[in-house]
Amino acid sequence: MPAPTPDALSTLTDTLSDVTEYLRENPDPAEALALVEPLLDEYTGLPVQLADTLRALARTLQEHQAIPRTAHLTLLLAELRTAAWEQTDQHTLHYVLDELRALHDDAESEQGCSRCR
Repeated sequence: MPAPTPDALSTLTDTLSDVTEYLRENPDPAEALALVEPLLDEYTGLPVQLADTLRALARTLQEHQAIPRTAHLTLLLAELRTAAWEQTDQHTLHYVLDELRALHDDAESEQGCSRCR
């Protein structure tokens, strides 16, 4: 696999910013939920991916021979790993999304979308 580039990751974050801006324009809730669903997937969503990335970064820095082993490095690596666990804890957001979708679907089936009335 070719190494990702900073430009590729910048494109990724730009796309996420575009999604955020679009959601601020008040799109149809079903469309908004569908857009966010891949971001919060319990296995491949952003919280899980970011946690894995932070752990991989910590491991890379810890194993790199040119970086001196200091107490400061140990502290910084611990902070990366703590942040990774905090991100991993957010993997349950897909359950919130499921519940929001159910509420939306119930409201739609009972009375129709407020935009449609």
